Amino acid sequence: MANQKAVPGSGGDCYIPYAERTGEESVVYFTRDLSAEGLLKIFQRVKGPLAGKIAIKLHTGEPHGPNIIPRPWVENLIKKELPQASIVETNTYYEGGRYTTEEHRKTLEVNGWTFCPVDIMDEDGTVNLPVQEGKWFTEMSMGGHITEYDSLYVLNHFKGHTQRGFGGTNKNIEIGCADGRIGKCAIHTTPGSDDMWDIAKEEFMERMTESAKAVADHFGEHITFVNVLRNMSVSCDCEGTAAMPVVTPNIGILASTDILAVDQASIDLVYALQEADHKDLVERIESRHGLRQLTYMKELHMGNDRYRLLDIDHQDAVIAPADAVEGVVPFGSDQ
Repeated sequence: MANQKAVPGSGGDCYIPYAERTGEESVVYFTRDLSAEGLLKIFQRVKGPLAGKIAIKLHTGEPHGPNIIPRPWVENLIKKELPQASIVETNTYYEGGRYTTEEHRKTLEVNGWTFCPVDIMDEDGTVNLPVQEGKWFTEMSMGGHITEYDSLYVLNHFKGHTQRGFGGTNKNIEIGCADGRIGKCAIHTTPGSDDMWDIAKEEFMERMTESAKAVADHFGEHITFVNVLRNMSVSCDCEGTAAMPVVTPNIGILASTDILAVDQASIDLVYALQEADHKDLVERIESRHGLRQLTYMKELHMGNDRYRLLDIDHQDAVIAPADAVEGVVPFGSDQ
């Protein structure tokens, strides 16, 4: 693993308007339908790349976590579309309800993830995946079972995060696939440091993004991404019942085969909310320099930050980012 210095002023606290972005556009699908049926409908738009043995990367939450994606939504999707798939997770770096495999399985039962197989991928060891073009890593330690799958469906609850600013698809696979002792340590902690959380801001965003790139590159074309913008606390689901209250309105569900486009569109829709509605989440994102996740994904050629947002509720009408900013998009509430 390589170590370098972060580039100062990398823009992690500065939102880049759509008009200032360059490059190609990807397709991102959008629905306001926050329900089991809405999740099923939008999955059908991006399921094409999935084949063979399919893993579902989902944050299953700490015990009794209040904001995770509703279990009945996921159960409905698996039964109708992915009956042979497994949910995949890894153990945590911090002590808690998912620190060991034994504790993790107890938490899965408490939270109701009992209707399909759940593979704790680092239960039997680790595997190193290469990091292409990285400046911090040449490889990343992942849960060893990751290589047993042909495709990855990334189902993510979009929210804030104490360290990352926001938890999007990038976060879901970078820390969610890295194993609990080696990979997560490499992302979070300077070797020899007494502070396990000492890496922050630009450097942290870059490290985590390189881990996500290792996962995305491993699955190649056989990976697809969904962000559920609901119950968006400024806290991550890893905080469980200690999460801060939800004050950001629900928005909808986004899906794409482009990891950068789906996270960028999610951020854009949050910024498109009225200031009173998004100020807490935006403050959390910018104070942690979370937007560096997006610019670094672009530097690593992981996708496009320009996109066509297709409204599947209205026959795939194109929603221009300018329309979103002006409040034309009628955001939905939970159903």
